[in-house]
Amino acid sequence: MPGKDKFTAVERSAIMARVRSWDTTPERLVRSTLHKLGYRYRLHDARLPGKPDLSFPSRRVALFVHGCFWHRHPSCKRASTPVARQEYWLKKFERTTARDLRNRVELEQNGWTVLIIWECQLRGARWVPEVQRALKAASRLTWTRKFGVQVNRSP
Repeated sequence: MPGKDKFTAVERSAIMARVRSWDTTPERLVRSTLHKLGYRYRLHDARLPGKPDLSFPSRRVALFVHGCFWHRHPSCKRASTPVARQEYWLKKFERTTARDLRNRVELEQNGWTVLIIWECQLRGARWVPEVQRALKAASRLTWTRKFGVQVNRSP
């Protein structure tokens, strides 16, 4: 029967209870990779809008590791909508994406660079150079803000 969940309410509740909001496998992979590269960061800083998964306060960079399903990665096959209770899911996804946008705008208005790594991007390592470039650029910007001059620093 279309639109009907194949699990009972109790089974579905148990499944959903196991869904984590932080310390997820994709987040741990990003943290581990960046730590091995020598980057140090804060986890889930409650002082920042949206409590970014990783934040680099000295560089004013906030990094979110988004699951494609929950945060609705555009054009990603993982961003499917469940058949059962579609009205509920569509409202939930709308609230999530609106909150993500609100947090991003607030961070950017406060001078933070916001990076988003999608779960599906973690299959390869292409995300690593992009994050490194952003962190390096933010580091130069912070240096300029702090000392008022652009200094030629080795790339």
